[in-house]
Amino acid sequence: MALVASPVFLVHYHEIGLKGHNRASFEHRLMRNIEFLCKGLPIESVSRISGRILVCVDRESLTGTVDDDGYIENGLDNPKVSKIFGILKGIPGVARVSLGWRTSREMDEMCQLAGEVLREAEPFTTFKVESRRSNTDYPLHTMDLNRQIGAYLCELEPDKIVRMENPDAVVHVEVIQGSTYIYARTQPGVGGLPVGSAGKFVSLLSTGIDSPVAMWRIIHRGGVAVALHFSGAPQTDDSSEYLVRDICDQLASVGGVQKLCIAKIGDYQKKIAQVVPAKLRVIFFRRLMFTVANEVARREGALAIATGESLGQVASQTMENIRAVDAVAEVPVFRPLIGTDKQEIIALAKELGTYDLSTQACADCCTLFLPRNPETHAKMSEVLELSEQMPFEQWALEICDNMQIEMGHCNIKQGWQVGLVR
Repeated sequence: MALVASPVFLVHYHEIGLKGHNRASFEHRLMRNIEFLCKGLPIESVSRISGRILVCVDRESLTGTVDDDGYIENGLDNPKVSKIFGILKGIPGVARVSLGWRTSREMDEMCQLAGEVLREAEPFTTFKVESRRSNTDYPLHTMDLNRQIGAYLCELEPDKIVRMENPDAVVHVEVIQGSTYIYARTQPGVGGLPVGSAGKFVSLLSTGIDSPVAMWRIIHRGGVAVALHFSGAPQTDDSSEYLVRDICDQLASVGGVQKLCIAKIGDYQKKIAQVVPAKLRVIFFRRLMFTVANEVARREGALAIATGESLGQVASQTMENIRAVDAVAEVPVFRPLIGTDKQEIIALAKELGTYDLSTQACADCCTLFLPRNPETHAKMSEVLELSEQMPFEQWALEICDNMQIEMGHCNIKQGWQVGLVR
């Protein structure tokens, strides 16, 4: 019997399902993000079905031919299908992605397709069938589905063993509305919340290992980033600006980076170094950065500032010095890595693909006029007294007026779905 089946993805989520009356808005946000990030790929439709997001693949646009049974040759291994799989797994808000087939609710077709799915799960020794139905209009109970499809698979694969606990392969059969979805391939996603569901934030982004991971952590919780990079130009070359673009490109592949702002502060750092004692320079450099971030937040309508600081990692990240810097912030400051050690951060950076970029040598503002023995326990009274000599507000306006801004793709009506434009 010729069987026409279509490859589909079932996108599973976790936290979105706990949102109560707001759940639909989160689901729609995730659907729009999927549509945007899969633009140009053979996606036929993205829709909601019974606690899932259904992503249907357009059979006609896939290369290759259809075999006698109606399957696309190399169906689930088709390069375009595999590319969609990879993108979906990396989208914030996605807890798990399952790749399989959609067919009718006829038992013969379900069994035949389950057999195809099981063969695609090779190599395996043990297996089981796990069924689910979304409503009671289908006459068979899930246990009946498990028994009938399992019996068919046992005849098809007599050398395989049925095991209910921890089998090598699980054939999932989900009867939802008027169709059946059958799959064995399922992989975890990145979790979190859909990009755009938590508002906009200004992320202080250097070329180091920590700040890209911190920015991703807030994006992963639904934030949209305005990346703010401080260049040491003209006191240094502009190599850090090129490198931070590459970092933004890497993170923007899953959405979440609305724009990159490059602030050249080398001359202002020089002015600070001429007035402030060497041991306090780093604190005042960072107070300037936060003052600029305040102005960027005002101009962009951002609700918070994010940094990559980890408590005690360097001299500027002690409690006293963090307090001295935070005093100039006008919006909440998020430090998602504050309790994370360096090895954990490095592991996260490698997962994100930013580690190799962040370990490239370049000149930036962080090492400009750096003192040999920076203060680790700044006294607020001394910091406030010296601050009276620093026209930070005026400097921030000058820096922002001359800031280089590179836009990403953003459509407010469709929600924040963004990728950096080079």
